[in-house]
Amino acid sequence: MEIVDTLGFLRGTWAIVRSIEDHRIGTRGSFKGTATVSAVPIGCHVALEARAHYAEVGEVRFGTYTGQARRTLEYRQLDDVTVMIYFANGRPFVDLDLSTGAWQSDHLCGDDRHEIATFVRSGNIVEERWRVQGPMTNYEAIAIHTRVR
Repeated sequence: MEIVDTLGFLRGTWAIVRSIEDHRIGTRGSFKGTATVSAVPIGCHVALEARAHYAEVGEVRFGTYTGQARRTLEYRQLDDVTVMIYFANGRPFVDLDLSTGAWQSDHLCGDDRHEIATFVRSGNIVEERWRVQGPMTNYEAIAIHTRVR
C-alpha cells in the first residue's frame, strides 16, 4: 500500500494489541490499549512544520505483573512522507517513511539497539515489529494498530 502523507495517515485513534517476549528471562507479556495521534496547531511562535502528539494508554501484563502503562511521543513532518519521531523529552527516536507501505529504522539507546520495522497492512491496520538487544536486554515485540477513527 502506498502512503503519500505519513503524518496524515497516522492521525486518528488506534486500538493497540502488543505481544512481548523477553528472551533474556523467558517471560511473555502483552499490552492492550489505545493510541491517539492528534495534530499540533501551527502557531506564529512555532516552526512552520506539521506536527502531531502521540498518546498511548492501556494495560500491560508481564509475568505476574498487571498495571497501567502509557507513553507519549512527538511527530514532526520532515518532508512530504517522512516523519521524525521524538521522545516526550525532545530526544530524537526514529524516522518513519510509510510511502511504500513498509519501513525499517534503528535506534541506539546506550548499549541497546532497537530495530523497528513498520508495515501498513491496510488503510486501517499497521503492524510494528521490534527487536531490542543489548548487554542486559533481549526482547521482541509485535504490535497491531487498528484504526478506531
